[in-house]
Amino acid sequence: MQKTFAIKNTFVIIRGMHLEGLKIFCDVVRYHSFSRGALANGVSQSAASQAVLQLEKRMGVQLIDRSKRPWVLTPQGKFFFESSQDIVSRYLELEEAVRKRQADLGYIVRAAAIYSVGLQDMGQYVGKFQATVPGADVELEYMHPDQVYQSVLEDQADMGLISFAQNGQELVTTPWRDEPMVFTCLPGHRLARSRSIKPADLRGEPLVGFERGLAVRRAVDRFLRRHKVNVDVVAEFDNIATIKQAVEDGAGVSILPAPTLRREVERGALVATRFQGTRFVRPLSIIHRRKRLNTAVTGFMNLLRQANGVAPETAEESAKEGLHVTRRRRRTAKGTR
Repeated sequence: MQKTFAIKNTFVIIRGMHLEGLKIFCDVVRYHSFSRGALANGVSQSAASQAVLQLEKRMGVQLIDRSKRPWVLTPQGKFFFESSQDIVSRYLELEEAVRKRQADLGYIVRAAAIYSVGLQDMGQYVGKFQATVPGADVELEYMHPDQVYQSVLEDQADMGLISFAQNGQELVTTPWRDEPMVFTCLPGHRLARSRSIKPADLRGEPLVGFERGLAVRRAVDRFLRRHKVNVDVVAEFDNIATIKQAVEDGAGVSILPAPTLRREVERGALVATRFQGTRFVRPLSIIHRRKRLNTAVTGFMNLLRQANGVAPETAEESAKEGLHVTRRRRRTAKGTR
């Protein structure tokens, strides 16, 4: 098999073991020592000497003048060494690039996400990523938020998608997207036909909320306190799916991220109404361990960010901004969902 390299508009054809001999010759000259050149290539000094002799025999020229002590390069040897360095360097770079490309293309991005991120949205992201990076794949697993943290910390997942990420030191968090929190109710509710409502309109309403202790519950409570609104919490759950079902069953109203209500609104089961005169969002973030990420993982993270109008960002840039996520204690208590 032949390998051909272009050097200054000329071509050097390297056959069989010739490339290895070429590298040995370059190392021998670079170190000005047959023994050190041999060591750099993992061969004996005798093998290194034979490799150089084979090069000389192949070309019919003397490359090294061994009659002098220490030995020196002949004029032909100097010319050959200068060109050979470029050939060897380019070939080694090519080998490394091919290996890296193969590793990246065949890499599986392991992602852990909270349930409410949305299977439909993530399916579109994964499909676009696979089309953009042939050979790469994404293994997406939905789980409780505490498990998302644990999965990333224990290297069971390369990245996680979480809401209301906490500050800390062991994980890096990068903002992904802000989801508007909206009022949701049955179509027959007194506020259902309003294009937007004021927080004060919720006074006295039976509210189906998140369990106490969840970050999203704390955010909702702060929002209501800020607007001096008292509600009647009639039920508490640790996941959005159960809250939506309770509202559909007539248990009360709720405050949920707008994207999680898309299907219910489309089929007319629930109504989603924005708040006027205030901004209330659920921040979603991408988390990963503080380490160098595989190119495929970085590519998928950037695709997620760009799809939401956020510029690509490296892990190093995130770290410089001090955007961190705390290591959560390995416990079974509920997190944010």
